[in-house]
Amino acid sequence: MDNIDKDVMNALKNNSILSENIEDEIVGRLTLGQKMADKIATFGGSWTFIITFFSFILLWIGVNIWILTTKPFDPFPFILLNLILSCLASIQAPIIMMSQNRQEQKDRQRAEHDYKINLKAELEIKLLSEKIDHMIVNQNKNLLEIQEVQTDYLEDLMKEIKRDNRY
Repeated sequence: MDNIDKDVMNALKNNSILSENIEDEIVGRLTLGQKMADKIATFGGSWTFIITFFSFILLWIGVNIWILTTKPFDPFPFILLNLILSCLASIQAPIIMMSQNRQEQKDRQRAEHDYKINLKAELEIKLLSEKIDHMIVNQNKNLLEIQEVQTDYLEDLMKEIKRDNRY
């Protein structure tokens, strides 16, 4: 937290802005493997993948049951299809986990950035509140001074009126 606090204090001292789009910075540092993992996970979690894969399975079963009835290349318990599904799952799971880890890292960076902005905003609001309190105190002092001057004028006027009434 020390680095975060230092960044916020520097931003306050320099009157700089902390709110910026950090997406470009996060995406800019990705390796080729990370980009591929994100794209594969995005596709693997889409309806396009589900529909395509479901169609592939139906096509596989249909070809082996109805078209190749005499000599199917993968007969009924579909062992080859099970092997393909197992291989796909064993490859897809780590790729999705890599993508989730990256997403978690991005979320952590966004949360840290949001924390910095919120902390700076909180400190600036506190400073504004202190300034307003200071202005109110000074304004009250000025009002009291004006009131004293007005009271003095009124007393002088009352003295003049009493003096005029005697004559």
